[in-house]
Amino acid sequence: MLSAFFRAVADFRNPALSRMIAIGLALTVTSFLVLWGVLAVVVGHLSLFGSAYLNWLVDLLGAVAVLVLSWLLFPAVSTLVMGFFLDRIASAVEVANYPELGPARPVRATVVLAATARLMSLAILLNILVLPAYLLLPVANVFVFLAVNGYLFGREYFEVVALRRIDPILARQTRRRFALRLFLGGVLIAGVFAVPLVNLIAPVFATALMVHIFQALRPRDPGFITSSTR
Repeated sequence: MLSAFFRAVADFRNPALSRMIAIGLALTVTSFLVLWGVLAVVVGHLSLFGSAYLNWLVDLLGAVAVLVLSWLLFPAVSTLVMGFFLDRIASAVEVANYPELGPARPVRATVVLAATARLMSLAILLNILVLPAYLLLPVANVFVFLAVNGYLFGREYFEVVALRRIDPILARQTRRRFALRLFLGGVLIAGVFAVPLVNLIAPVFATALMVHIFQALRPRDPGFITSSTR
């Protein structure tokens, strides 16, 4: 796992990823700026009470809630935006580290986007459901965040990477067989998503990490199919 982590970090020196990272960052940040702008206008026009002080307090609490939800939902939104580039990111990592693999299996863009949309939906739903734990359980909320999002990220990022090399049935079998390993990889990804500023490039790191984890599984499974020509 540590080897995969350090190799994923080293992949950021790959010039082929620079353009995709820049575009993804621009789109993600723009999405949140638009969201914050809309919410600021809406909250600014709310007057729920006759007291200016109470309305100011509501505005303050609303701003804090928006910031908290932005932090919680950033992984999902960022992943959705970077979903347009995940296949190219995985390809760049493979070319640089595993040139012997050859071309990957063709995967329709709709498949990748469906996986990222599913991840976003589940991440939003589960993080909202456990929001009371985030707010009421200091310290423990960190572990709740890592556990919930670690499971989601380990599952979905592995699927995106695996389907480029193996069929869906084998991908599910592999995911179940190495569930703990993938969960730990997901926890690492969730940890990166939780760090401000660093989380801007987390989807790229997540894809690279899963490529390395996926390739590390090959010696452990003699029946692993890793080439589109087989």
